Amino acid sequence: MEPSWKALLPFLVVIPISIWTKQVIPGLFVGLLLGSYLMDPSLLGGLRTMLSYLVKNIMQMNNIRIIIFLYVFAGLVSMIKYTGGIKGFVHLISKKVKSAKSALMLTWISTMVTFSDPDFRIVTIAPIMKALKKRLGLSSQQIGFAIEVTSNPVVALIPLATAFVGYMVSVIDKALKTAGIGAQPYIVYVKSIPFNFFSYTIIIVGLYYSFFKYSRKAETRAAAEGEGKVAPIRRWNERLALEFAEENQVHTNKQEKENPNEAQGEEGEEMQTCPRAYNKETPIKPWNLIVPLSIVLVLTLFLSWWDGHKGAKTFFDAFLRSDALGAMLEALFLTVIITVVYFLLQKFKLNDLLTHFVKGGNELISVILMLALIWALSAVSEDLGFSQYITDHVKGWIPQYFVAPVLFLLGAVISYFIGSSWGTWGMLMPLGVTLAHQAGTNILPVIGAVFASGTFGAFASPLSDNTVTLCTILDLPVMEYARTKLVPAFIAAGMAAVLFGVMSFIMR
Repeated sequence: MEPSWKALLPFLVVIPISIWTKQVIPGLFVGLLLGSYLMDPSLLGGLRTMLSYLVKNIMQMNNIRIIIFLYVFAGLVSMIKYTGGIKGFVHLISKKVKSAKSALMLTWISTMVTFSDPDFRIVTIAPIMKALKKRLGLSSQQIGFAIEVTSNPVVALIPLATAFVGYMVSVIDKALKTAGIGAQPYIVYVKSIPFNFFSYTIIIVGLYYSFFKYSRKAETRAAAEGEGKVAPIRRWNERLALEFAEENQVHTNKQEKENPNEAQGEEGEEMQTCPRAYNKETPIKPWNLIVPLSIVLVLTLFLSWWDGHKGAKTFFDAFLRSDALGAMLEALFLTVIITVVYFLLQKFKLNDLLTHFVKGGNELISVILMLALIWALSAVSEDLGFSQYITDHVKGWIPQYFVAPVLFLLGAVISYFIGSSWGTWGMLMPLGVTLAHQAGTNILPVIGAVFASGTFGAFASPLSDNTVTLCTILDLPVMEYARTKLVPAFIAAGMAAVLFGVMSFIMR
């Protein structure tokens, strides 16, 4: 099709509709439908075109592997919850903490074993800290901030064994194809990690806020004021969680909150009010978390190295040569098989394990749907002549030295209003890479800027599933807690914007 301004319409409608509905999926759906009718304006032609793009893109090799990886990973986490891995880890760690500083240090250090997924980290660590806050004089706000600043910003920087890697590589792959760049998406992703400046700046700001900013007086006052507000706050958070459940996968269990688990140990009752980690029948088995995570990490590293070691000059070069997504998928399947056998030896029933595996995978159906829409939208926009039109017209609108900072600021605004890092990445990555490529600027800072912008929203937005989940566990009012994060988030975002501007001049 001859390139025209119509090629921009699918992307242009996505952002306002997503902000208006506070959901990414409706915006993507309308954008895809509009693009399909632009391709075939007949009554049923647009609908048929849309379905054709969906099916064709889902059936691509890498896309199928992404879907399988996400589903299986979520299923593994669900089995770990069911068999008491998270509950056991909570009980194991809570006995070791003796002071407020050690509790905060534990929050930061625990990232090393809970980095695989932000929500997984939150439902593992938040109950521990909630149980300890009264004894150690910590406030819920301080606890929540320390957990969140080490969740999404950290996971976005880790190139192996996380729920993010497959998706991040996928959106880069689509963007590279849209811009006509022949490069391996995983290698580009790894090279872009140093440019996710918001993750680095918010971690630095988070260290200051965690260990120096909060005064003991403020903590004590916050804890005292929190008494008596827990019930209405929890009810409000439950309603908000349900409102955004379909898009953000926030699945709170009201029955478990109304009937908390029986107390076990010194901090028993407090630790049992975690709505997503376990219920009162769940056993206490910390090794059911430690063993599967250790296996998947070791296997991912080994298989990634093994796949690329032939012809590699260095150890790191082997990882760059490997089929990273394939290695991660193989490691994940082997881990699931070994883990199921390990759980069966503990007398867990196979039927129950399979039920929870499927239940966990099904929680990501909305994410898989969003992926399918993003893939199809990118394809239909390309067929409408998106890249060519950018080349001919749009590239002159933004000076090449400002592509990265402008995209970061634009993405930060979008991600704040929709509360989704993945949605922001999917919407902006094709546009950002195409702009950078056609403007003749380095694409790595631009890719980093897009990832950084989504990370900002996942951290700062009150609509983020991370924020809502954390507030539900810690009995914090979502909007009030989100406001307390704005100042450090803006400080980190300002520092990141400056870094993107400086780097754009350095890496011409």
